[in-house]
Amino acid sequence: MDSPYKFQSKRAFWSKAVSRDYRVEDTVTTIEFLVQNDEKLASAGSCFASNMVPYLEQNGLKYIKSEKINDALCGLDIDNFGYSNFSAAYGNIYTSRQFLQLIKRAEGKFCPVEDRWVAKNGIVDPFRPSMKFIARSNYEFELLRAQHFRKTLEAFASADVFVFTLGLTEAWVSRIDGAVYPVCPGTVSGEFDDAKYEFKNFNVQETADDLTASFEAIRILNPHIRFILTVSPVPLVATATQDHVLVASTYSKSVLRVAAEIVSKTCNNTMYFPSYEMITGPQAPEDFIKSDKRSVTQKGVSVVMEAFLAHCDLPQNISENVAPPKTNIASVISSKIIDAECEEEALARFA
Repeated sequence: MDSPYKFQSKRAFWSKAVSRDYRVEDTVTTIEFLVQNDEKLASAGSCFASNMVPYLEQNGLKYIKSEKINDALCGLDIDNFGYSNFSAAYGNIYTSRQFLQLIKRAEGKFCPVEDRWVAKNGIVDPFRPSMKFIARSNYEFELLRAQHFRKTLEAFASADVFVFTLGLTEAWVSRIDGAVYPVCPGTVSGEFDDAKYEFKNFNVQETADDLTASFEAIRILNPHIRFILTVSPVPLVATATQDHVLVASTYSKSVLRVAAEIVSKTCNNTMYFPSYEMITGPQAPEDFIKSDKRSVTQKGVSVVMEAFLAHCDLPQNISENVAPPKTNIASVISSKIIDAECEEEALARFA
């Protein structure tokens, strides 16, 4: 009997698919379009996820932005933490537990005990601690939060395709009710109190279960939605474990990658897009990563998006050159996003 490997295509063999004749678009395993040209797309996730938005819009795909900045503030360069770079103003969502709790809070099914921090200049949302303009009173805070929850659910309910990028496994959690914060209290805002907060490093099962529960909750709102999972290739900026940051980062990305595989294989209409492998694999050029050995360069982002768009049904009036040139608006905006500071970067200040 013939070996089952005899019937595999060349993309199954390292020597043929990686060592030579490597094509980044071949790493995507799908026979269907990721996004049809008439479909609406929404997204959430880590800092890296925000880089895709200008490419999608520039190439004619319908990206949902349900929660837009006030017209009076549009001319100000005020948002360098990603609050305007996603479908709603939730900013960077680093863990799957944070994502699940966002959905539950928006639906009124989870109300954290510590739902606001009082600062000198106003009321801070612990789950959006880096917003430049914060509420001046509890009343204003509650109005803004209610609007945010409505717009978040609106984005989820109206999307045909939802892209979620996994970023971290490490998080800080309330000891009272398990509320997960996007960043350690006391770094960006708030005050750290060991009696109130504890460190949590999620494992594979927890991450997969939280993702599955998140997708199931969204499917109640939107039964026909499809999901695309990605893993951020950006390593940890710092770790709260006792491990070397390189070891801690390897654990984190390994957990996220395995969890993404589990969910993509067990949840209907869910697939994995390999941006992580495109950037971090041994075939990737050195110029995909900046000199800090962590940040992804503009070239790296462009290659990932070229592969993504190559598997999309783009409008007919869009150029075949799906990767935007360095001089156009999408590249300029994406470059600014790459250089922007994420909340996670605040941890580096304590180094």
